[in-house]
Formats: sequence, structure tokens, C-alpha cells
Amino acid sequence: MWDFEHLPLSVPLAQRYRIESMTPAECAARLVSGQDDVGLIPIAALAANPELRILPGCTIASKDRVRSLILVHRASQPIAKIRSVAADTASRTTVTYARLLFHKWGNPAAHFVPMAADLDNMLNNADAAIVIGDPALMALEERFNREERGSEELVYLDLAHEWYSLTGLPFVSAVWCAAPGSPIEESHVQDFLASRDHGLANIDTLATEWAARIPLTVESIRSYLTTNIHYILDEECMEGMRGFFRMAAEIGVLPSYAPVFDLAFSAV
Repeated sequence: MWDFEHLPLSVPLAQRYRIESMTPAECAARLVSGQDDVGLIPIAALAANPELRILPGCTIASKDRVRSLILVHRASQPIAKIRSVAADTASRTTVTYARLLFHKWGNPAAHFVPMAADLDNMLNNADAAIVIGDPALMALEERFNREERGSEELVYLDLAHEWYSLTGLPFVSAVWCAAPGSPIEESHVQDFLASRDHGLANIDTLATEWAARIPLTVESIRSYLTTNIHYILDEECMEGMRGFFRMAAEIGVLPSYAPVFDLAFSAV
């Protein structure tokens, strides 16, 4: 969102776009209802709404470790023995990936319980916890303090890394999509691509800005933005999405869906 939030392009872009911030799930709902034209949505929402049009070029993905999507469980309780998983309500897509992983780990019966992102409370009410986004990054930072306090030993699994290790596919979280009938043209796609590229060219500034907003160091945020997140919807990511939907349909956690990628516009 660099160009939309920073001068000089934020001014002319404000004349072309009305930007609203909300959860990924809410973005998908707004597109389906026709309230908005374009949104960055979790890919699992596509299976229930195949009429949404995937825009080329941009994604939120990881090709190994992501740090912001973690499964935490007690070291005394192996994955095969986990009965319940407290799942952060922020992302249906991440929970779908986790369900697929539990199937591959030989524990398809694990029960997922929606819960707010509070690691201590989650583990007080379930055998394991899925934590997403800033709370996950902060939980990893807090891990060492927790161990020094002599708390019970916990295992922190990076879900993107586990997915990549088992499937060889990138972990694709979100893509830009257009609502059915929305007046999206190539110039709009180019706006998003340019904003992505300008943001990548200003990682140091972004890290400094966000360190003032969340309790993470500039170095930690810079590492996350440069090492953990992949932003280009390339062929590898498209294949990752195909694999995700194929496996999710096979075990019945999502309806059958084959993503259609609009390659009419340049993606680079």
C-alpha cells in the first residue's frame, strides 16, 4: 500500500480510490456483496466465491518460514496426541492450511475451536493454538522471556515452513481480487504493481514506521518484510494455490475450486 499512503502518489490515487481497512474476511464479504470493487482477500474465500476475479502480479505469500503464522503446542504432547486446537479467528485460510497439515501429520480428528488471539488463554482452553499476524510475531519475541520465567516448555511450529517441507509448495495467504462486474482496467492493476514495487524499494522506511506502531524492533520488522514475505504472484505461487485447493477439496474442508488467473495484464 506504499503509494496509497505516501506522497507524492497518495494524492492522485486518492482521487481514483476510496481505501477502507478491515479484516481479510470482511474484504471478501464486501466484494461478494458488491459494496467494494477490489480487495486483498484470503485465498480460502475464493472457493466459496468463484466469481471473484484474481488480479495478476501481487500476493502475500511465503516460500519457507513466515514467522507470523504459528502453531504452538506443549512439548509434552506430540502432534499425534493433540485433540483440540484454539484457532485465531483472524484467518480462515490459515486454519484450512492447518487442517491439511494435521491430516498429513496423521491426526485428522483434531478439533478446531475459534478463539481470540491470546496465547495463554488459548493454551488454557485447548491442547494447541494457532496465532496469526502481529500476535504471532510478538509471541515469538516473548518465547525467550517465557522460557526464562520457567514456564512449561512449548513447541513453536512455523506453519508456512511445515507446509513447504511437506508439499514443496509456497504458502499463499492472500491475493488481490475484483468483485464481479467491477470496472477494473489494466491501469488499476498497474497502480497496485507500482505500489508493491515502490514499497519494496522503501523497506527501511516501512520498518521504521511500523516499529513505532507495534512492539517489535526495526530489525525484526525489516527481516520479516524482506526475508519472510513474498509479494509476487509468480508461477510457483499460482501452483501453490492450485495445490492448496486440490488438497482442501480432497479432504472436504473446502468446496472444489480451480483458480483462474487473469494473465491479460502484465504481472511484472
